[in-house]
Amino acid sequence: MKVLIVVATAGEAAQFADLPAYVEVCGVGPVAAALATQRALARESFDLVVSAGIGGAYPSSGLEPGDLAVSRVIVQADLGAQDGEHFLDLAALGLSVLPGAAHTGVFPAWDGAAPLAAALGAACGPTLTLSTVTGTAKRAAELARRYPGALTEGMEGAGVAHAALVAGVPALELRGVSNPVGPRDRRSWRIPEALAATRRGM
Repeated sequence: MKVLIVVATAGEAAQFADLPAYVEVCGVGPVAAALATQRALARESFDLVVSAGIGGAYPSSGLEPGDLAVSRVIVQADLGAQDGEHFLDLAALGLSVLPGAAHTGVFPAWDGAAPLAAALGAACGPTLTLSTVTGTAKRAAELARRYPGALTEGMEGAGVAHAALVAGVPALELRGVSNPVGPRDRRSWRIPEALAATRRGM
C-alpha cells in the first residue's frame, strides 16, 4: 500500500522520515493541511492518506498522554454557526461541504481503521479538528457532549480528509496524546511520548 503521511511540522516529519511512506509537511490548520494534501495528491497517486501528529485527548475519552487514537470519523468540529447559546453544524444549516455530498463536515475514515486500532490496542472513535485549540474545561465538555465518543482534538485532520475525499483516496487520522483537552498547561504536555505513540500507529 502506498501511503502519504501529512504532518503539521518538520519536527513531526523527522519522526517518520525512515518509514516506507511519503511524508508531506503541511503547516498548521485545516486550510494549510487541505492545500498541502491536494498538492501531494496531484503530484503522485497514493492508496491512503494519513493525517498524523500529536493532539489533546478529551477527558471523557479515558485516554492519557502516550496513548494512541485512531479515527473512526474525522469531524470539522467548529464548522457551522453560533445561534445564541446553540451551535448549528452544517447538517442543521442544510449545507454540505461539497455540492451533492451526503456528509456535512464529518468525513469517513479508511475502512481499515477499526482493525488497525484493534491490532495496536488503540482507541478508535471520532477525532475532532478545530482551528482554535480548546482552552477551558467548559468548552472541552461542550465539544464532548456535541460529539459523543470524541477521542482527540487536532488542527489538521479534517483538512487532510477533505482533500483526500475530493481526490477519491481514503483518509485516516492518527493522534498520539500529549495532554488533556482543557485549560492550557504546557508543563503537562508529554510530546515525546505522544510522538512515539503516533509512530507506533504507522
